[in-house]
Amino acid sequence: MASHALEKHRSKSLDNLFDFKNQTFARIEKRWNTFKKLRETNKVTKHFSTYLSTIEANSQAYKEAVYSIRHNVYCEELNYEPIRANGFETDEFDAFSAYCLIQHNVSKSFAGTVRMVTPTNNEQQLPIEKYCLDTITDLEYSPLNFDRNDICEISRLAVPEEFRRRKSDQYKGAATGAFGKYTYSEDELRCFPMIAVGLYFSAAAISYKQKRPHVFVMMEPRLARGMGYVGIKFKQIGPVVDYHGKRAPYYIYGPSLKQTLPKGFLRMLKHIERSIKE
Repeated sequence: MASHALEKHRSKSLDNLFDFKNQTFARIEKRWNTFKKLRETNKVTKHFSTYLSTIEANSQAYKEAVYSIRHNVYCEELNYEPIRANGFETDEFDAFSAYCLIQHNVSKSFAGTVRMVTPTNNEQQLPIEKYCLDTITDLEYSPLNFDRNDICEISRLAVPEEFRRRKSDQYKGAATGAFGKYTYSEDELRCFPMIAVGLYFSAAAISYKQKRPHVFVMMEPRLARGMGYVGIKFKQIGPVVDYHGKRAPYYIYGPSLKQTLPKGFLRMLKHIERSIKE
């Protein structure tokens, strides 16, 4: 009996040891994966600041570059809007908006743009108010609940096709990322998928600069999930509807963004914020 009890105790001790080892290995693996992700994040954000610059488009020349990119993407490529004779895509909301551009440092080509609609009185509506207000079912987050000077909307985000290409895409020059007379390096191609993230951070920087904490956007749920992986936690405040594709209304409290971002992306946001301030 004593021998049996000893064997049973030894077996239980071994099981506990194996459990302890498995738990330890799991913790080590988790920390290692976190470290690898952080290292990769740091690498990507470093590449972003090395190869790309953020510009607040507050001159007429920059604004025309914004309107031209939007025309290329929204009118010529996606056919969401009619072709304009002047090659500029504009609308009524541009009268009270701020813009950002992302520029490729070497070629000086513009890699993307985003607009922040910033109303200042009750006559000026956000696009989501004018076209999609009835899609907002979580009424606690309706823009009507906030002061006009405290709200804004991320709008007209556009990235030219050549900066959305991946190395594996089948097009002339894809293997090296050729565009015009410039050939992109491996490191540059690696940071191009971060352009959309950079544009959302640019929009956040505008909201901070103008002290507008309540931010709205109509976006695809898939994109919202993708931004969530980065640490940009949009709250869906209504169902998916057909509005230039399947989109839903989202809200984010701007100041909370700095609490949800991983360190690498937080550095990227602060870098962009400094660029906007300068």
